[in-house]
This record gives sequence, C-alpha cells and structure tokens, in this order.
Amino acid sequence: MIEIRFHGRGGQGTVVASKALADALMIEGKWVQTFPEYGVERRGAPVVSFTRIDDKRIYLRCKIYQPDHVVVMDPTLMEVIDVTAGLKSGGWVIINSGKDPSFFEVPDKFRVRTFDATSVAVKYGLGSKAAPIVNMPMLAAFSKITGFVGLKALLEAVREESPIKKEENVQAAKEAFEKA
Repeated sequence: MIEIRFHGRGGQGTVVASKALADALMIEGKWVQTFPEYGVERRGAPVVSFTRIDDKRIYLRCKIYQPDHVVVMDPTLMEVIDVTAGLKSGGWVIINSGKDPSFFEVPDKFRVRTFDATSVAVKYGLGSKAAPIVNMPMLAAFSKITGFVGLKALLEAVREESPIKKEENVQAAKEAFEKA
C-alpha cells in the first residue's frame, strides 16, 4: 500500500487534488481511498487530505500517520507544520515553490522536489493572482515525479473533478506534467 498526505490551505483545492488523484488511479485499475481532515474550515487555514493506493481492497480506516510521500501546496506551511512528521525514509516531499529544493530544511533521508505550480495556475487563470488554486498543477507534478499515474488517466480525472474552468485545469495539469 502507498500512502500520500497532502498539506495545503483552505481554498487551494487540496481536497479536490487528493480526490482527483484517487479518480485517476481508479481509472487505471487501482484500489484507492481518499479523505480530508478539516480544522477550522476557513479559507487560508491549514488543510490535510489523505490518499491510499493499493492493488487490492483497502480495509484500513484511519488517518495516515506514516505516509510514503507528502505534497505541500503552500510553501509557508513548511515554517509552521512539520510536514515530514512520520514520513518514511526515502519518501518524496514535493513542494509548490519556484525555489531550489535546498532552500527548504528537509532531512537528508527524504527526496525533495519543488515545482512552481503557482505560476502555472496564474497563467491559466485558476483562482486569482493573490490566491491561485494550485491543486491540479501540483497533482500533475506529483504524478510525473512519482510515476504513479499516467497522463491520460490524470487528465480524465482533472476534467471530472474540476468544479469550474475544466479546460483551463486540464491545460494547466498537462503543462505541469510536461515540465515536472
């Protein structure tokens, strides 16, 4: 079983990204489970969402305490939350940032990549310039970096799960997948 934890802020589409990942994996024949954990449920507040992937039915029903990989939608969360808590050695930490991965203080036992999903989201008009919705570009970058899901299934899931601007989200995901 592969377990992934998404960290973001309310309004960035963190929960939708984990749902779209689950949909894409389901399209490819995997068993999946995805669910959020909300805090104060307001725009800008930290949000966590979880996704499990397996080749067989998943019976486990609890939060993910020891993820294999972590996706960070907002780099400022790196300063206020230990996003690597419980992360398995060798796991990916994929951060939405245009900065070099070495900028972030992440222990050497983890693999770190950054991807500037904000600029892709702004380019396609996803959210506003002040509050871009980075979920689909980050999902695409995660998918490319880890190789967990192919582009065809990913784009189908993005189209299905995007509540608005479906084609813009698809184009943003396609560009992010190619650039990551």
